[in-house]
Amino acid sequence: MPAVPQSSLDEAVERVRRLAADGRRHLLGVTGPPGAGKSTVCAALAAALPPGAAVVVPMDGYHLAQAELERLGRADRKGAPDTFDAAGFVALLERVAAQRGSASFGGAPSEVVYAPQFRREIEEPVAGAVPVDPGTPLVVVEGNYLLLEDGAWARVRPLLDECWYVDVPDDLRLERLVGRHVAHGRAPDAAAEWVHRSDEANARLVAASRDRADLLVRLT
Repeated sequence: MPAVPQSSLDEAVERVRRLAADGRRHLLGVTGPPGAGKSTVCAALAAALPPGAAVVVPMDGYHLAQAELERLGRADRKGAPDTFDAAGFVALLERVAAQRGSASFGGAPSEVVYAPQFRREIEEPVAGAVPVDPGTPLVVVEGNYLLLEDGAWARVRPLLDECWYVDVPDDLRLERLVGRHVAHGRAPDAAAEWVHRSDEANARLVAASRDRADLLVRLT
């Protein structure tokens, strides 16, 4: 398999400007392991475009609710692939992809699609938090499992025009993850235990999919 092309963040920004300027709707995936900096990259891509030219749709909005995770016995590994409504996420992307035929892009009128968003301050998803207007040329889809080939996740990649993998040194990524958990209420020891047990299991799974990416965005 050919090596995945590599890019700096600045080069990725230039590439996304070209995507957004060609007059067509694009769905761009941004994936990578927990703590890689996906949200930072997505924010930089959206900020590089004129207002209204891009919207970020996070996969994390499809976390199962805490009560459901507890019912299923999965709360101790929240963030694993089976702790999301993957089929619901695919259905959302199918609706967003169908907006390609909206009036803004030379087709019949289309409606706004509302995506959920995960709120870390309450550790729960909130429905209808992200409006995706049919006239928005670039939809940036953010999530860990965009390149997985198992179950409903396998239906994600065909809906994306491109999917970029965010790569960052592991020591920096782990430091970020522990700091994130501490910032949201975990004691430092508990945060480190969660990262090395749960987050790193997910990171290994995500890393196994990186060769399916169209571009490797390296952060330092």
